[in-house]
Amino acid sequence: MHDSKPRLLNSDFPAIYRKPLQILQLNLGYLCNLSCVHCHVNAGPKRTEMMSRETIDQVLALAEAANIHTLDLTGGAPEMHADFRYLVRIARERGIEVIDRCNLTILEAPGYEDMADFLAAQQVQIVASLPCYLEDNVDKQRGKGVFKDSLAALQRLNRLGYAQPGSQLKLNLVFNPQDALLPPDQQTLEQAYKQHLQADYGIVFNSLFAIANMPIKRFGSMLISQGRFESYMRLLKDSFRADNLDNLMCLNTLSIDWQGNVYDCDFNQMLDMPLGAIAKPRVHISQLNLEQLNHAPITTAAHCFGCTAGQGSSCGGALI
Repeated sequence: MHDSKPRLLNSDFPAIYRKPLQILQLNLGYLCNLSCVHCHVNAGPKRTEMMSRETIDQVLALAEAANIHTLDLTGGAPEMHADFRYLVRIARERGIEVIDRCNLTILEAPGYEDMADFLAAQQVQIVASLPCYLEDNVDKQRGKGVFKDSLAALQRLNRLGYAQPGSQLKLNLVFNPQDALLPPDQQTLEQAYKQHLQADYGIVFNSLFAIANMPIKRFGSMLISQGRFESYMRLLKDSFRADNLDNLMCLNTLSIDWQGNVYDCDFNQMLDMPLGAIAKPRVHISQLNLEQLNHAPITTAAHCFGCTAGQGSSCGGALI
């Protein structure tokens, strides 16, 4: 696999600084039932990295100390972690909102048939990947049969009350471009998704998040091997919009890897770029001084143009 990190480090991305911390985004591990082309963490069925129970307890302690209002759970497939339900239950008991970044197919996988019921009972917000509303496009990016299983999972979630009128159960979908392109207008695409999914399959959801593909890990390697890395980087940089800087998710979020190390964002985590507030290669949550985060600089590189290009991109979709 080609390493894109050396091509990203010499960057003129503007300096940005932290705002008050509100969200912890946890990567529970790289184990996943899928191996998607666009995956920036190289997750898959053979990965063994998983967060320990001790680290999970340290995360919960940090969340309480920092008065965190949201835990954003990622993977891999976070639901495959042995302590996923333990973490969710305790967080919800403490009044913390939980987001599950779900690939949908895991809800149809053997051994996880009751996972959707658990998520609904705990009032977990689901952010689910569905890169297109057309079967061929989804299966091309994520594997044969993924679209069919994704639809079955969405219908299951709808039956449980997700995205229904008056329901507090939130179901949001995520779109990623099929190629080295910026996402189309999020609002227009959301309307197309809603029209097709409801008309063809009776499926409803709350919002669509259009997210740009980051030029790192599996996707970055593919661009390098195809000789398209530099052209994609030019597209991102030429599409920079300063208006997006004030809405970047790294301003109020900390990213924590499966070992408990802390980063400014999930993409920096995958590039092993240290937390901007700390002059060390890595800092563990057990060593984190919350006061050091106040107005601290955020570590940036050229991949950050992916979050500020066009309408902007974050784990919550478009920024403007």
